[in-house]
Formats: sequence, C-alpha cells, structure tokens
Amino acid sequence: MAKCAICNKSVNWGNKLSVTRSHISKRTSRTYKSNLRTVKTMVDGQPKRIHVCAKCLRSGKVTRI
Repeated sequence: MAKCAICNKSVNWGNKLSVTRSHISKRTSRTYKSNLRTVKTMVDGQPKRIHVCAKCLRSGKVTRI
C-alpha cells in the first residue's frame, strides 16, 4: 500500500464493533485507509507524481503544478 510522501501516513488497523442490544458482542479487525491523492508537483526541480494525503494538500504543504 502507498503512503504519503510528506507525512508518511499509511494504513492503520483497529477493531470493528458489532453492537447488539446494549452489549458489544463481536470484534473483528478492519483497516483504516488514508485519503491519498496522486499529485503532480515539483521535486528537486523536476515534475513528478507523488502520493499525498488530503490533509497535506489542504494545509498547503504541497503545491500542484
């Protein structure tokens, strides 16, 4: 799986909870995938395509070309 080139965010794991009546009866594992975008940007003076998460794009850490 790809990861963000800026903040190294990648896949996280956790539990999916099944709630019945007022008790948590079953726990199964699930993956939380990061919101990655492929962006064309300047890297060392050369245009390249890199994987960047939406949070880094929104905060302005990467400029698109």
